[in-house]
Amino acid sequence: MSLILQRLRWMISGFNRSATVNPKRLENTDVKPLPVLLPEKQQRLPVKPNDLKTNYKKPNKEMLEIVHEISIYIHRFHNLDLFQQGWYQIKITMRWEEGDYGSLVTPARVIQYEAPELGSDDVNGVWRIDDADNSFSTQPFRIRYARQDILLSMMVSFNLSLSKFEGPSTSAVILKFELMYAPVLEKRSNFHVSLDASPAAVHEFRLPPKALLGLHSYCPVHFDAFHAVLVDITVHVCMLKSGVSSISLEVPSDSGADEDAIVGETDNSKHDMLVKELSTARDILIEELKKLSKAINHPIDMKDVNQLFGITPGSDLEIANAESSRQVSSKLQNVFEKPNGGVDFQTDGFPHSFSKDTLPSSFNTIGNQVSYLWSMFLNFHRANKTKILEFLCNQWAIDRKAEWSIWMVHTKVEMPHQYVSSEVAESSYHAFHGRAPVLQKLTGDPVQTAAMRAELHRRSIAQMRINNRCIQDMHIFGDPSRIPIVIVERVVNLPLRSGSGNSYFSELDQKAKSSPISSGDATPTNKSSVTSTRQSSRVLKIVVFVHGFQGHHLDLRLVRNQWLLLDPKVEFLMSEVNEEKTSGDFREMGQRLAQEVVSFVKKKMDKVSRSAVLRTIKLSFVGHSIGNIILRTALTDSIMEPYLRYLHTYLSVSGPHLGYLYSSNSLFNGGLWLLKKLKGTQCIHQLTFTDDPDLQNTFLYKLSKEKTLENFRNIILLSSPQDGYVPYHSARIEMCPASSGDSSKKGKAFLEMLNNCMDQIRAPSAEHRVFMRCDVNFDVSLQGRNLNTIIGRAAHIEFLETDIFARFIMWSFPDLFR
Repeated sequence: MSLILQRLRWMISGFNRSATVNPKRLENTDVKPLPVLLPEKQQRLPVKPNDLKTNYKKPNKEMLEIVHEISIYIHRFHNLDLFQQGWYQIKITMRWEEGDYGSLVTPARVIQYEAPELGSDDVNGVWRIDDADNSFSTQPFRIRYARQDILLSMMVSFNLSLSKFEGPSTSAVILKFELMYAPVLEKRSNFHVSLDASPAAVHEFRLPPKALLGLHSYCPVHFDAFHAVLVDITVHVCMLKSGVSSISLEVPSDSGADEDAIVGETDNSKHDMLVKELSTARDILIEELKKLSKAINHPIDMKDVNQLFGITPGSDLEIANAESSRQVSSKLQNVFEKPNGGVDFQTDGFPHSFSKDTLPSSFNTIGNQVSYLWSMFLNFHRANKTKILEFLCNQWAIDRKAEWSIWMVHTKVEMPHQYVSSEVAESSYHAFHGRAPVLQKLTGDPVQTAAMRAELHRRSIAQMRINNRCIQDMHIFGDPSRIPIVIVERVVNLPLRSGSGNSYFSELDQKAKSSPISSGDATPTNKSSVTSTRQSSRVLKIVVFVHGFQGHHLDLRLVRNQWLLLDPKVEFLMSEVNEEKTSGDFREMGQRLAQEVVSFVKKKMDKVSRSAVLRTIKLSFVGHSIGNIILRTALTDSIMEPYLRYLHTYLSVSGPHLGYLYSSNSLFNGGLWLLKKLKGTQCIHQLTFTDDPDLQNTFLYKLSKEKTLENFRNIILLSSPQDGYVPYHSARIEMCPASSGDSSKKGKAFLEMLNNCMDQIRAPSAEHRVFMRCDVNFDVSLQGRNLNTIIGRAAHIEFLETDIFARFIMWSFPDLFR
């Protein structure tokens, strides 16, 4: 017994030394004698916190952990317009936009849905994961020709886990796609080293915080204008339970605070939000599963889900405890009626907070349900990957008009019955038309008005806070205030000023007799032949692109690429026949273009006829600058007459349809004068109406009388108030202030040309004609003040160097380009 007492005194003295007890404070306290510690009872030492300046450790505080799983399905790599043959590879990384949240973003798993063909020369090696930068790279593949497809068919999943001390994520996630390139080498020893050197192009996307709860979206990767490709990708996001961990919290012993308060009401509130967000993720996943299964007509058996959630006839949903079962059951049963699958924590029946005793059990139960649903979705996706891709792609195309409306302003205007001069007497006008003039002398400068309107809209965009659940393309959303503003003016009420609609359509019937398509092919005699013909018939869609003055046949390639993305089956002709020959007579250039177009159309018709029945043709034209005058001249050639009835869409990109009679750019006018005097450029004489002393004998005046526009079903005129190379009114085919009060021969000739062009647009060539004017306002502030911006060339060339305006217009009005 004495030996035990000696050891006990030694332990007490050692304990006091290690605890650094204040002797003076110890004398004034009433510490009770320490009891003997018996092994079988394991009693605690009754030491008060105030007696010792040390830390008190509270053990086993449960913390809830979540993980965001982002799965990327890579379907195919489609080469639109890569200039270089070689080996390519797609590298994918992810990162938090703000901070790292104490976590790593790592590839979790890779599923190869379909193995590439063994022995194929177009695929080399396998996919790989790089632990150095936590990236995933597809297998290298070889690109040999344009419009080549490489089927990849794989899904890679990344895990983004928050630190266990963090609550719900408030940061977005950046998806980074890099296009790696290596040239074709005879020896492949340094093949992978070349691929890893540096990316040829980068395309980034942003996943907003709202999207991290759940998202299933199509995400086309295009890289940039010099690496025009399409990578078909779908992104699937889900919030999953990672686990419930126990940690120890160090609390200052002399703080005097209550333990529960120190652990933190903040921790409980964060955990409370985590459980609510996890429940929301479950509801979104259920809604998306039902929507996808319905869209692809492949129902999912929900019996297993109902069994997992404890839903049986006559019973409520049972979850971890009675506190949350009633609210979550009601929300789960009603989630199918919600259009977006979203949940408002304040209005959807959620309790204000869970108690700390029920949080872990609720978290585990809901987390298990989400994990089960996520596994069900992955299996469902693997079995229906192509149909899901098609549905999400179509849904993405529908949503573009709403998303890109930020940069587009839509207006409707009525087309005047006829443009008239302010000098025309109202009485004489009444005598011939019975209506009052609709246009008097214009006031103000339309160019400045359009530019100011776009600038005000640009400033409003800079003040916007864009926060939605959609994937955001960083080519556009990276700096929204610098994206082109497109003001769409749709002209409605197209009255016919003269002529008869019946006589016009009878004229079309006469043209049908000389149509290059046989009527017998398109008109079967019985029902069986109708069915077989529809199955084997095809609509031949052709688009002709015509460059401008001293241009190149690939000038409009960015517009062409967007058209191909919208309609991959279209055939296109990049006109080369007038390349390096744009200084001559428009008549000669138009004749050459007409022959080139007819030859191309016949070749494509023969090709289709060998495999299917040619039902009809849709022939569209796109022109830039004076290319619009060339193509309109080509339409007047006699060899084009059989094809006029097939004209579909006409897209004019800054075309000088009314010439340069009222050009206000003195610097540019001086350049035109030099071209006429020093080089004798014939087309410049024709554009400036100096090719004949009599204005009514000039080329452009006579062209306005030709029916070059009336056969198109859709006419879109693109202009820019910043473009100093083409007069604003000439690109838009409308009145200008200088001409509205000009009673001279010049003003009269201009007015007649304007009305001649508009009469063609009014003519009823189709049951419904679409006529739009689109003002494109570029951000040229980064270019500074230089010669290009002063003379207006910057905006004129910007039409060829960016495709964002074409994306906005084409995807907002897809029916006009299909």
